[in-house]
Amino acid sequence: MSILSQTVQFDINLVKKYDQPVPRYTSYPPATELTEKFDQKNFRDAIATGNSQKTPLSLYCHIPFCESPCYFCGCNTVITQRKEVAESYLGYLLRHIEQVADLIDLDRLVQQMHWGGGTPNYLSLDQVERLWQGLHKHFTFDSQAEISIEVNPRSLTKEYLQGLKNLGFNRISFGIQDFNLRVQEAVNRIQPEEMLFQGMQWMREVGFEGVNVDLIYGLPYQTLETFRETIDKTIQLNPDRIAVFNFAYVPWLKPLQKLISQDALPPPEEKLKIIQMTIEVLTAHGYVFIGMDHFAKPNDELAIAQREGQLHRNFQGYTTKPESDLIGFGMTSISMLQDVYVQNYKRLGDFYRAINANELPIEKGVTLNADDVLRRSVIMELMCHFELSQQEIEAKYHLTCDRDFTKYFAPERLQLRQLADDGLIELERDRIEVTPAGRLLIRNIASVFDSYFQKHEIEKFSKSV
Repeated sequence: MSILSQTVQFDINLVKKYDQPVPRYTSYPPATELTEKFDQKNFRDAIATGNSQKTPLSLYCHIPFCESPCYFCGCNTVITQRKEVAESYLGYLLRHIEQVADLIDLDRLVQQMHWGGGTPNYLSLDQVERLWQGLHKHFTFDSQAEISIEVNPRSLTKEYLQGLKNLGFNRISFGIQDFNLRVQEAVNRIQPEEMLFQGMQWMREVGFEGVNVDLIYGLPYQTLETFRETIDKTIQLNPDRIAVFNFAYVPWLKPLQKLISQDALPPPEEKLKIIQMTIEVLTAHGYVFIGMDHFAKPNDELAIAQREGQLHRNFQGYTTKPESDLIGFGMTSISMLQDVYVQNYKRLGDFYRAINANELPIEKGVTLNADDVLRRSVIMELMCHFELSQQEIEAKYHLTCDRDFTKYFAPERLQLRQLADDGLIELERDRIEVTPAGRLLIRNIASVFDSYFQKHEIEKFSKSV
């Protein structure tokens, strides 16, 4: 069965059976495995390896500030209306960029850059340009690089968007979450329909190559009927990519969510109806189900990359660029390079103190062993392409007849057979192929190969659907 002929199929009984907290697998091992018992020399060594191999780069800049809190938010943010804090942070961010750039060869091309947050358009256009120039001073950008930014539509002007486009940003994303006013009020994110349509019109007029929007299902007061209206209006917006995230209500981890009444949340049965409707309507309107919670137009780079077997995945989610070293700048950002992952300090004060001491502001990290690297490859193939060639894995990782794929993953084969019996996968002699019914539960399938899963604190993860 070819992936080209696959569609997603919603099987309510299977969803109920497998709907449990599992990692999102933007990395393997998941970020929960990062520890403060980490030798920063491993980070420097990984950069040196990338230098010798001329590995391309992907850059991420974290702008943590927001003027007001969104009660659903699970990001690492700083809530303040004192815009002067951005000026101080920008100075430290530029020093951090210079600090890391000194370790990286200038001839390594940047093929992708993303600014996230928080609210990147919290910065003034002058500050955006200073950060842009600082990055271009220290790195060499590919002429075809994908350069994207997240924006808050509540504080946008056409002039600001034109300024971003003039600098070189070519992809942009913004959060809708839900068009319904009652839902917006319940999560403290009020943005009228007219504002969203106006923002989209400006983005198209200034010429962004791609526009992504985010929705969230499972928010307070959502119903099947109200969210259908949100989906219909989103289709009218005509974005290139749509992410439809499952709201993870974890007030014990994110205290801000205590401001959301649990009684107002849609019951599990309603949530399942909502995501089923969402999948059916978006795919009926021509969007391709990329995986988990992402949809894209057939001519979008994500859909093309998946068809051609070139889709990848990192801490930012699905990506179209070749495997590269991801370098994260700013507080709480994560770098993912070679066999090393590191995360910067989550608190501004700690981040600033490290920079002032001329130290890398790394709070924790992990160095992958050979088994981690092998399992990462298996998990990412399944997450991105919904199929796996055991023979290709054996060749890539030199698994011999004495210890081939089947023998190496003998315990996992027992779980795979159960998944096959339930119709989530087709288990062939040399291949694992995810069925249309299994695509929505790809995180569950990938977790079979996660050697850390049994000891994960599962309350830190969202449910698979």
